[in-house]
Amino acid sequence: MKRKQFLQTAIASATAGVGLSACKTATTASSSNTSLPTINWQMATSWPISLDTIFGGAKVFADRLALLTGGKFKITPRAAGEIAPPLEVLNVVSQGAVPCGHSAGYYYVGKSPAVAFGTAVPFGLNAQQQNAWLYEGGGLKLLQDLYARKFGVIQFPCGNTGAQMGGWFRREISKVSDLQGLKMRIPGLGGQVMGKLGVTVQSLPGGEIFQALQTGAIDAAEWVGPYDDEKLGLHKVAKYYYYPGWWEPGPTLELQINLNEWKNLPPEYQAALQAAAYESNLTMLSRYDARNNEALQRLVQGGVNLRQYSDEILAAAEKASFELYEEFAAKDPDFKIVFTEWKKFRDRIYAWNNINEGSFARYNYAKLKS
Repeated sequence: MKRKQFLQTAIASATAGVGLSACKTATTASSSNTSLPTINWQMATSWPISLDTIFGGAKVFADRLALLTGGKFKITPRAAGEIAPPLEVLNVVSQGAVPCGHSAGYYYVGKSPAVAFGTAVPFGLNAQQQNAWLYEGGGLKLLQDLYARKFGVIQFPCGNTGAQMGGWFRREISKVSDLQGLKMRIPGLGGQVMGKLGVTVQSLPGGEIFQALQTGAIDAAEWVGPYDDEKLGLHKVAKYYYYPGWWEPGPTLELQINLNEWKNLPPEYQAALQAAAYESNLTMLSRYDARNNEALQRLVQGGVNLRQYSDEILAAAEKASFELYEEFAAKDPDFKIVFTEWKKFRDRIYAWNNINEGSFARYNYAKLKS
C-alpha cells in the first residue's frame, strides 16, 4: 500500500476513535510497506507503574502505535524515575535526552504559565469541554505553537482523568481562614491560587505523597480521584476527602515529542502517533469514569469523611483564580494570547452546556437528593 493510502487509514482511525477494523487495516498496510524504518523509542513518564490507569494511558498509546505500524514503530513507557525524574519529563524531551514523554503540562508552569491550559486551570473546562477546545476550538494549535517556540517540542492530548477530587486533609476545613499556614501538595496554577489563600504549597510526584502526609511534612494533598488515591493509600493517612477539585475539572495529559525527532518521522508514523494518542485520551477518561464511583464507595464505607468545599472557599478561590490570570496576562504575552482565546471559548461553551447538559443534569441529580 502506498504511503498516501496508509496515512489516510491512520487518520480515519483517529477520527473514528481508532476502531478495531481500522487498526487491522493499518497493521496490514504497515507490514506490507518495507520502506518504512524500524524505530524503538523510550518514553519518560511522570507516573509510577502501580497507577494502572494513568500509567496505563502511556501503555494504551504505545500498544496501539505498535499495532498501527505492524510492530515497526515501538515506544516503551518507563515509570517515573527510571530514565527521568517525574517532574522533569518535558525538560529531558526538550533537551533531546529522551525522544518522547507522557506528563502533565501544568507541572512546568515555572517555565511558562500558559502551559497550564494544556492540562487544566482553576474554574476551567471539564473533560468534554477541554477536548472541544483542544480539537475544535483552536486550543491545540495555540499550545503547539507555544511548545515549539519555547521548548522545541510538539505535544498531543493523550489522556484525561475527568473531574478530579479536591484533596485529602488531616483536619476539617470550612472557612478560608482554615487554610492559613496549611502545607499542601498541589501543582500548577491551582497551587498558586491556594498560595493566594494562605496555603504553603509544595509540588511532589505521586509516589512521594503518602510518605509526606504520613510524616506530617504536609497537611493536605491532592492527586487525582478515588481510584488512584486509594491505590496510593492516601485514605490511611488523611481522613477528610474534599470535593470538587475546582482546580482540575478536566485535566488533559500530554504526549510530548522532541520536535526534531517528530520532523524526522515518516508521515505515516506521525499519523499513527496522533491516532494512538487520540485513543489513549478517550480510553483513560472512560476508565476513570467507570472506576471512580466504586472506589469512592469503598473509601466512604471504610471510614473516610467526604466533605464538600464551602461556598466561601469556592468563591474566594474563583476570585483569586481570575485575579491570577489577569496578573499573568499583564506581564506574559504568551499567557495573554492563550488566555484571551481560551476565555472566549469558555464563556461560549459554558452558556451552551448550561442549556443542554446542565438542565438535564440538574433534573436528574435533584432526584438523588430526594
